[in-house]
Amino acid sequence: MVKQTVLIAGLGLIGGSLALSIHETKEVRLIGYDSNYSTLEYAKMNKIVDEVYSDFTEALLQADICILAAPVSVTIELINHLSTISLNKSLIVTDVGSVKGPIMDAASKIDSPHISFIGGHPMAGSHKKGIQAAKKHLFENAIYVLSPTESSRKEDVERLQALLTPTNSKFLILEPEEHDEMTSVISHFPHLIASSLVHQARNWQKTHPYIHKLAAGGFRDITRIASSNPLMWRDIFFQNRSKMSRLLADWIEEMKQLKELIDTGEKTQIQQYLEQAREYRDGLDSRKQGAIPSYYDLYVDIFDQPGAILKVIELLANHDISINNIEILEIREGITGVLRLSFQNKNDQELSQAILKKNHYDTVIEE
Repeated sequence: MVKQTVLIAGLGLIGGSLALSIHETKEVRLIGYDSNYSTLEYAKMNKIVDEVYSDFTEALLQADICILAAPVSVTIELINHLSTISLNKSLIVTDVGSVKGPIMDAASKIDSPHISFIGGHPMAGSHKKGIQAAKKHLFENAIYVLSPTESSRKEDVERLQALLTPTNSKFLILEPEEHDEMTSVISHFPHLIASSLVHQARNWQKTHPYIHKLAAGGFRDITRIASSNPLMWRDIFFQNRSKMSRLLADWIEEMKQLKELIDTGEKTQIQQYLEQAREYRDGLDSRKQGAIPSYYDLYVDIFDQPGAILKVIELLANHDISINNIEILEIREGITGVLRLSFQNKNDQELSQAILKKNHYDTVIEE
């Protein structure tokens, strides 16, 4: 069987993770393009791709399928560049952008009968960035949105899905506008709100210097997504700014109504407001990945004595379980456990809980 050549243009977290997944397929020759020389060197040294290129055109001319895995603004530039390249064979092009509208507009202007464009968005990520953070299982059980265009045939979509099968994603076909509205509500806007909450705490710290110590608990958890890559999110907010503005207007109206409930002291209505939020939130599927990365945390109750943390770590290390992060909780209001362990996936989380329980540790997984 003749190998198909797949180009991944942009070898950051998403592009690198896709490369690690696709590389499992023997029928693929995988090549990578990036504008960063050190990224290309890392990808080559760690055999994430078979070959690397610093010239996009040179790499594209060899490709049968091209995955544009750059930031949205750069992806648009690369799409615009496609029409300037003379192709003599069919080429499937897709992207990974979290904002589809501007990308699909650019794709509609591609002036080449050889190019079949299919919009794409793997709805998974990490708070880390760069190819060093790439992981083969990053997209496992995640929703992978595909948005076919008039230039793409059913066979092209099926071929792309077959290529992406090793990601173990769940494919969903959506119109670009439908995709952008939904991701705005459940992904983009929460990042904006998280950042605003952090700014509010930062401003109040001028009056109350100990706020940063109190914020080490639950506040730090609910604003965790504010630690995401600012450059990437600036790009997303800019490209999707009309929907962000609309959602901000809705949010301001919601906050006005909530403020009125607080000001008037309507206890029953406040309780109903909170109950409705709880019911909707608890009804969300905790077993599936959504637009915002899930956190696989395990809380462990341990005694404050020398070597206590080391014993926990050794137990898990003996079972080849990797811990992403360890945090000693100073403030534990509503949480059982003084030690929080974070894992890469739910399997490691649940296995760690079973191991620690077997060794008589009290553990809790917060749903």
